[in-house]
Amino acid sequence: MADSESELNQTPASASGQSQNVIDRLVFAALKEQVRARRWRVFYMLFFIVYLTVVTLVLFVGKDDGGGIAGKVSGDKHTALVKLSGVIASGEPGGSDTIIAGLKSAFEHGDTAGIVIEINLPGGSPVQSAYIFDEIMRLKQQHESVPLYAVVTDIAASGGYFVAAAADKIYVNKSSLIGSIGVRLDAFGFVELMEKIGVERRLLTAGENKALFDPFLPENNAQKAHLQSMLNQVHGHFIEAVKQGRGDRLDASQDLFSGLIWSGEQSLTLGLADDYGTTRSVARELEAEKIIDFTPESSLLERVADRIGSGAGRYISEYLRGGFSVN
Repeated sequence: MADSESELNQTPASASGQSQNVIDRLVFAALKEQVRARRWRVFYMLFFIVYLTVVTLVLFVGKDDGGGIAGKVSGDKHTALVKLSGVIASGEPGGSDTIIAGLKSAFEHGDTAGIVIEINLPGGSPVQSAYIFDEIMRLKQQHESVPLYAVVTDIAASGGYFVAAAADKIYVNKSSLIGSIGVRLDAFGFVELMEKIGVERRLLTAGENKALFDPFLPENNAQKAHLQSMLNQVHGHFIEAVKQGRGDRLDASQDLFSGLIWSGEQSLTLGLADDYGTTRSVARELEAEKIIDFTPESSLLERVADRIGSGAGRYISEYLRGGFSVN
């Protein structure tokens, strides 16, 4: 009986403790929710401020379309620089629209003594490369008194050399990589792998060659021959452009169009390049040592958006990991 009375006496205190624990948890959850709400309020407020800043910049500053170049030119003769780097592709900094715009501005500026297109890329689209090549040849005809030189830093291969071939002279470093005059098409074949894992390919097409070189179907010899013929045609366009640009400087005894790549030192003996040099040494030869960069920049809005995007992504990531705190 004594034990039963003791248990009855302890029950109210135990119940009171449990109630207090429940209340504590509820209060803690409410506080946690308030902190979370404050974080989001601050985030939305910062986002709104950034949005207003971007809108203001767009309305009152506008796009940086290269007009800032005029402020860099003092009236003395200068060497115009256009940089070609990354990869030659539409929509990229090395795309034809961007490079052609820079070259056009450089040729048309009255104080340009000569132009250097500084190349450092492994290749890219043959179409975009051809656009740049053709435009250089056209601009050179329109502005015969303005020489254009290509300076290769690390590499000018494939599409990069396609563009370089349009220059009056090509300057390299001994260790530069030059050439790769060829065309490639990459593909994979997963037929045997699918058989091993028991996967069946089901495909409907209208047109017997619509599934051209599908990696999940067996290789079709007729389609392969068609693609090879197409690659040979594009390769021929590349070879024709190099011969047009380099002329009899090329070593006809060598197979320069096999896709091989050579060092800058080898490229001189093969006629793929003319001399060793840098942008600054070419500017000295032109007696116009002031170098003005005519490479078009992205718009101010794009640059701000890039910075905002990377910053916002970082803060959101930190917040989701719990590392973003508001005091």
